[in-house]
Amino acid sequence: MKKKIITSLITIAVMTALCSITAFADGDVAAAVQGTWDTAKSQVRTIVDNVVFPVIDVILAILLFAKIGTCYLDYRKHGQFEWMAPAILFGCLLFSLTAPLYLWSIVGM
Repeated sequence: MKKKIITSLITIAVMTALCSITAFADGDVAAAVQGTWDTAKSQVRTIVDNVVFPVIDVILAILLFAKIGTCYLDYRKHGQFEWMAPAILFGCLLFSLTAPLYLWSIVGM
């Protein structure tokens, strides 16, 4: 059993050594990365504004309405309405709705 484990570890070490080839860049890598980021920056912002935040908003709105429904059912059952969970979901929804207005100035885009 120990011999199989040692053989497996040696095989993994040899394969790692063979597969990890050092790549040397010819030129200024920082300038290439900066140029790529400058090109992609507007696309990232557009995708986040038009896809990511609306998806988050829809998920939070569905959760809010579902939680309000369950809280109402609990109110009918116990006679006491619990406000904490709907208030937290509402605050998160407001935060995610207004995030695109100030997020990019914080990030620096």
